[in-house]
Amino acid sequence: MRHVMEMVGNARVVVENGQVIEVSEPEISWCPLFEKARGMKEITPEKIKENMEFRIQTFGLFTPNRLLDDFEDFVGFGASETMMSGLQHGIIDASVSVCDGAGTVITNNPSLVQGMGARMSGLVETSPIPETIQKIKDRNGVVLDEKSAVIDPLAGAKKAIELGFKKIAVTTAKAETAAEIRKLEKIEGNSDVSFLIIGVHTTGLTRNESKIMAENTDIITLCASRCLREVKPLLQVGTAVPLIALTQAGRELLLERAKYVNSPLLVNTMPLPYLPEQKQPK
Repeated sequence: MRHVMEMVGNARVVVENGQVIEVSEPEISWCPLFEKARGMKEITPEKIKENMEFRIQTFGLFTPNRLLDDFEDFVGFGASETMMSGLQHGIIDASVSVCDGAGTVITNNPSLVQGMGARMSGLVETSPIPETIQKIKDRNGVVLDEKSAVIDPLAGAKKAIELGFKKIAVTTAKAETAAEIRKLEKIEGNSDVSFLIIGVHTTGLTRNESKIMAENTDIITLCASRCLREVKPLLQVGTAVPLIALTQAGRELLLERAKYVNSPLLVNTMPLPYLPEQKQPK
């Protein structure tokens, strides 16, 4: 079974049968998040391989032993943490995201959202793992396609509507997909449906892609995108790998998440984005 994820410096990592078989050269040499979390002062293919093996051994990524429960918050403000808080407190009533071994998943279970996303990076391709799919179903998750484990946020958004959800958060790494999901709100019969679109895994977006992403999303993780760092947000959380809100709905979701972050918080008004040079990815 083949799985492909872009991670730690935007390197492409291929896993087959629980073994890392390929790691590309990273596009990023230093990431403040991974120095803080894993002590990684320089990103190399060897360290990326070690990190992927750590995730496989500790959390069961890409294996039938995939853990989906009891995940602590990996970061205060991440996409999965933010959606988890939104589900817990009624800001959204469903999420559409991805999980290795299952592909696109629709759920209203906050714990499952965090379990799937806490240790997940940019999932590009995955193969179905029956044990993982069953664990997701047992936790009130709906797998979009159990036979192919396809990654298709647009189809997942449509499925969420079919399931009767109205306030739906969707993660996507593609600007064009964000635009197509936004169009769903304007289709006749969907007048009571709203999407809260979160742009993720944005390293390497072109200027045009960044423009489309900013026009159609509510929240964006800036990753190592220079173009997106030029966008003027309504709210920013974090300074190294920030999340920014571009709409009032996005701002409300991030502020809801802020209530449950354990670390001390500074709330201040100032020109945005605020990006200290020494904290930016290289």
